[in-house]
Order: sequence, then C-alpha cells, then structure tokens
Amino acid sequence: MDPLLDPATGDYAGGATDTLANAVYLRLMTPLGGWWADATLGSRLHELSRSKDSSRIDLLACQYAEQALQPLRQDGRASRIQVSAQRQGPGRLLLSIEVAETGGHIRHFQHQVRIA
Repeated sequence: MDPLLDPATGDYAGGATDTLANAVYLRLMTPLGGWWADATLGSRLHELSRSKDSSRIDLLACQYAEQALQPLRQDGRASRIQVSAQRQGPGRLLLSIEVAETGGHIRHFQHQVRIA
C-alpha cells in the first residue's frame, strides 16, 4: 500500500491506497521526460496550456492522456483505459478517465487541464 496523493493539491491525503490512483495522477501531472528515473513517465498535457483553445484540443488531450497511461496496460496493472473530455468553460477541460484494473475493479478519475 502506498500513501494516497490528493489530486487537488498533490500532497499526501493522509490515507493509503492499493489502487492505481497514484500511478494515474503521477503519469498525468508529470511532464513527459521530466522524471529523472524514467524518461518515459509522464504526459504531454502540460503543452496544452500554450495551445489555442479550439475543438481539436479535446481530442488531443484524450490522446495525450491515453499515451501517458498506456504503460499501466503494458505492465499488466490495467486491462482497459478510456478517456473522454468535457468542456468546463473557456480555457478549462475536464478529462474523465476510466481504468479497468486487472482484478476486475473499475476506477474513475478526473483530471483538470488548462488551455490557453
């Protein structure tokens, strides 16, 4: 079990987790190549904060999130990952992520993305 990270603050939430919550959070929040121990860990979502707010950004954000979470499938911890995007207003996008763990549990995560 790992200490649970709070997605809103990035700090420890005080409890423990045996789910993929921390793995999903770290892969989405870390810029791709930004972690010294693994250059493949992370996502390109941070690049969207410099992108023009257009309709294609929704699809791009989903693709970036799926790419970042793909290692969870490759190492056998998840059997399925689905990502969808919803507009929360100008410059804000909410990613809804569904991860089917190999044990059969389906976990839901949400991740806010800022767009310029």
